Amino acid sequence: MSAESQVEPTAPQVIGSISELRQRLTEARLQASAATSRRAGDTRRSPRVVLVPTMGALHAGHLSLVARAQELGDIVVVSIFVNPLQFGAGEDLDSYPRTLQADVAALAPLGVPFVFAPTALEMYPNGPTATRVTAGDAGTLYEGAARPGHFDGMLTVVAKLFNIVGCDAAVFGQKDAQQVFLVRRMVADLNLPVEIEVAPTVRESTGLALSSRNQYLTEAEKLGAGAISAGLRAAEAAAPNARAAVAAAHGIIDTQPLVKLEYLVVVHPQSFLPVDDGYRGAARMLVAAYVGTTRLIDNVPLDLNSPPARVS
Repeated sequence: MSAESQVEPTAPQVIGSISELRQRLTEARLQASAATSRRAGDTRRSPRVVLVPTMGALHAGHLSLVARAQELGDIVVVSIFVNPLQFGAGEDLDSYPRTLQADVAALAPLGVPFVFAPTALEMYPNGPTATRVTAGDAGTLYEGAARPGHFDGMLTVVAKLFNIVGCDAAVFGQKDAQQVFLVRRMVADLNLPVEIEVAPTVRESTGLALSSRNQYLTEAEKLGAGAISAGLRAAEAAAPNARAAVAAAHGIIDTQPLVKLEYLVVVHPQSFLPVDDGYRGAARMLVAAYVGTTRLIDNVPLDLNSPPARVS
């Protein structure tokens, strides 16, 4: 293909208004439907809209979600909204990185048509909503215990985004495992017609899971934070049971003085409750830790296949 015949991707349309986004998506669906009909000679296929919900400060992990969204549908919407409902007292709402211009530039080469970047006033014109989606008991554990109310705020804004965009599917990252579990459960419980796709965690060369908060780490802290993923890998390799997996992870993480564990737990994938030492089957190890003043989370799947040995 010659350089002259190559079509450069256009920059995304950045839309801050709910009504404008809905209008643009209606138009895009009609255009996509007409294009599909011309190609396939079949008007029955409805174009699929796929949402990638983010809080901005995009990195390679987010871009991998966008790439997956493009595989799943015809029209991709990336939302960029720092949701105040999911930040508690003393959390970094005011200092959370807001890099809309850089985010749009990162999305442009991918050909993303729409970026939905509303203000808090657009999303919550009367202040924080009186109606909330609650995460239940599972939302009070682990991240929910560390950040009370966080998951209620997260589920509420995700439900709003699903309704605003009218998406057929949404893509989330596996790094936020508890969030993924709760969103999937909300979709099932409320019979929402949205397919939830989960993309693998993208990692730095040290194994550290990519996160917008990694920019707060010094170089020494980044190296030290590699112990978190190394501990998870050790658990995965030595995981005949939950006790052995936890011991293997501690054996790596506890040797790194820059890492201060907040929790390290093995949970059942269908309830997100801790498993006991005799449990066999699929599980997931969750970890949260501070590296300096930066709080990081990560997780890994486990295949627990034997009970712990008895101590005589």
